[in-house]
This record gives sequence, C-alpha cells and structure tokens, in this order.
Amino acid sequence: MKVLSFIPARENSKRIPKKNIRMFCSKPLLSYVIKQSLDSPHINRTIVSTESPKIARVAKQYGAEVPFLRPKRLASDLSNVDDSIRYTLARLKKEEAYEPTHFVILQTTSPLREQSDIDQCFEVMKRTGATTVLTVSPTHPKLYHLSKRNDLILVNGSEKKQSTTQLWEKGYLLNGCVVYLVDVKAFLKEGRVITKKSKAVIMPKWRSIDLDDPEEWVIAEILYKNRKRIEQKINKIDHEKRA
Repeated sequence: MKVLSFIPARENSKRIPKKNIRMFCSKPLLSYVIKQSLDSPHINRTIVSTESPKIARVAKQYGAEVPFLRPKRLASDLSNVDDSIRYTLARLKKEEAYEPTHFVILQTTSPLREQSDIDQCFEVMKRTGATTVLTVSPTHPKLYHLSKRNDLILVNGSEKKQSTTQLWEKGYLLNGCVVYLVDVKAFLKEGRVITKKSKAVIMPKWRSIDLDDPEEWVIAEILYKNRKRIEQKINKIDHEKRA
C-alpha cells in the first residue's frame, strides 16, 4: 500500500476563529493531527490541504508537506472533501507523477484520536477487502428530528413497534473524518469517499468529539488533559461489569 495522509485545513471558521491553528492545550490544533499522521507506520506521506499561506507555514513547521495551495473555491462552505481530494490527487499525478494506492483523511478537529484508531482501520481493510474503512461512535438507537414547528419526529423506526430501547438495534454516528481510509481506485470510480464496500471501526463516544463550537473546544481541552485518568476509570467500570 502506498498511503497518502490528507489533512484538510481551511482558514475561515465561523464558530471558532482561526480554529485550525488556534492554541489547543498550548499547541496549534493542527500540530496534533500532523504528529499522529507522521507517527503512523502505515502512512507514507503527509499533506495538509489548505488555501491559507499562514496555515501552510504552521503545517510545514510541524513536519507536514504543503506542495501547493488549493483554490479558494475548495475552502468555501459549499465545497466538500471529495472535491479537495480529487483536486489534490490530480495535481500530484500531473506535477510529480505521484499516485498513491490509498489515502487516509484525518481532520484537524479530532485531537482525541489515538494511533490505535488509525491502526484498526488499516487492519479492517486488510482483513475484509473493504474499499473504505471509517470511524463511527455509538449513539442512542432512536434518531429524532425537529420539525419547523418544533415537533419531535422519530425518523428511523416506529415507537409503537418497539417501545423498549433494549429491543432496538444499536445506533452509530459518523464521527467526522477522525479516520477515513479509502482505496483510490474505488474513490475515483464511485466519486465519493464512502464507497459501496465500506466498513466501520467503533470509537468511544468521549474520544469522538468534533471541535465545531466553543463549548466543544472547552470540553475537549478538559478531556485531553485528563485522558489517561478517564481511560483508567472507564476500564475499571468495564472490568466490574464483566466480573
């Protein structure tokens, strides 16, 4: 496998100003994902995709490559990661004759990601032959939406059929691009990162936080500073349940 790590990092962030290079526990947020990528034995090359010269400087300072700045249209609210990856793959092929067999998307906003999360995705892909392996986190099995009139609407089942939560199948959420491992050929053929042969790796809820607003940022810093103690307490409770 020839694996490219793709780290998207745009400059403008509406809810948290300059989020990707904002100081998180005394270091720029971007530095955490770069280190996780560089430390992985599965990843051959680490690239930060950005339109910002400032973010590019920080990325290079921490060891990532920024071979070029992407067009600003790929950093708008209407753009998606598929377009940025397609652009990056095409430009690397044209300018460097570089063609990875796989890419892994690692978002900057998941500082509680661990090396084991990345390792598990590679293990599942090798074992199952999946063309996409991504991370998910457990959630309540009943999924509700609110209507414009603030009515509560169950969107994935019927309350009458299964009133007891224990009878519902377990629910999972895509936890952002904590880890998305994708086969390049499948991506180019199907045009999306979630390909037809997709598998999932389950991550703990507390480590699946996605920094999207100030509240999550503050909570994430507390979790990060206390992550070892939290893990120990969770493991202790799990052990007591099995005893």
